Amino acid sequence: MRVIHVHLIFKKQDHFFGSISAIFDYLSEDDIGMAKSTLIHSLSSDTICTGRAIIKRREILRCKHK
Repeated sequence: MRVIHVHLIFKKQDHFFGSISAIFDYLSEDDIGMAKSTLIHSLSSDTICTGRAIIKRREILRCKHK
């Protein structure tokens, strides 16, 4: 399972989301510094830096099955 971590640089806040769409339910394009469509195409890399936010896509580590 993946999580998207959004660090808002000027507000010094961290938010964690399960999808790109969820980001824009809580934060505006102005908060992020990027439009939703641009972010969808840009997340092929795991880290994106805009002038307002650092956006990282990471894997959640879970217990190993025995």
